[in-house]
Amino acid sequence: MAKQASSGKLIIDYPWTKTKEEIAALYRVDEGIGLSEDQLPAEESKPLWKLILEQFDDLLVKILLAAACISFVLALFEEHKEEDSLVATFVEPLVIILILIANAAVSVWQERNAESAIEALKEYEPEIAQVIRQSRSGHIQQIKARDLVPGDIVEVAVGDKVPADIRITTIYSTTLRVDQSLLTGESVSVINHTDPILDLRAVNQDKKNILFSGTNIAAGKCRRIVIGTGLNTEIGKIRSVMTETEEEKTPLQQKLDEFGEQLSKVISVICIAVWSINIGHFNDPVHGGSWLRGAIYYFKIAVALG
Repeated sequence: MAKQASSGKLIIDYPWTKTKEEIAALYRVDEGIGLSEDQLPAEESKPLWKLILEQFDDLLVKILLAAACISFVLALFEEHKEEDSLVATFVEPLVIILILIANAAVSVWQERNAESAIEALKEYEPEIAQVIRQSRSGHIQQIKARDLVPGDIVEVAVGDKVPADIRITTIYSTTLRVDQSLLTGESVSVINHTDPILDLRAVNQDKKNILFSGTNIAAGKCRRIVIGTGLNTEIGKIRSVMTETEEEKTPLQQKLDEFGEQLSKVISVICIAVWSINIGHFNDPVHGGSWLRGAIYYFKIAVALG
């Protein structure tokens, strides 16, 4: 079976179980002349401004931010007899805002570190690939490895780094040995071949007819068909898992979100109840007979109790 990837190229299921002729037929490619030109879209990292905004997309943070804004607005309506009193009034909202900024800065730093760990996987990806394309009448040309697409015919020899996940079609040497400790942890290089492996559940160590992106050719030379590029390679799948793990909320974060929702409801009920109960006292002489001052005074009390 085969399926279409997001790039529009064919991704073959269980390629290690198929013969090299079946692989070539599925991609409609001639090993001697290769594919036409094509290119995969480049991935973009998350911009800094988006990372910063995401740190404030949390219910508890929004509650604290709302409290800081309310405290700041109420401080503007207060009467200040002395300069020290004016400064003290704005201390509370400023402290809350500074805490939120510090929290956002730490979170952004942590996410940047996580992204750096993911980007470090790119160090295992080669920059150049030897490919056969129709545009050069079947002659070998050098292109950027990121421009490879499934179905491309590539050649690798001793000392080369494998530019994509590929199915071996032809071996030009007595043996082909590959160091794939990056993925499998094997301490010695393994011998590869072109024969199909019929086990659908074969692990990477058993896929002797597949060369994985980022691994190194220890001995020999071969020609093969690209079956996976970018995130569709084994190392790309590791990168995807790391990214999904980073984005998935931990149980603690989920509990904090639930607590934030409950807290916001309780605070809202308390504020509305306290403010509503004291509506009749808004015009009391102690507030100078001003309904607005009375409303602001009891609103401050409601917020403080909340």
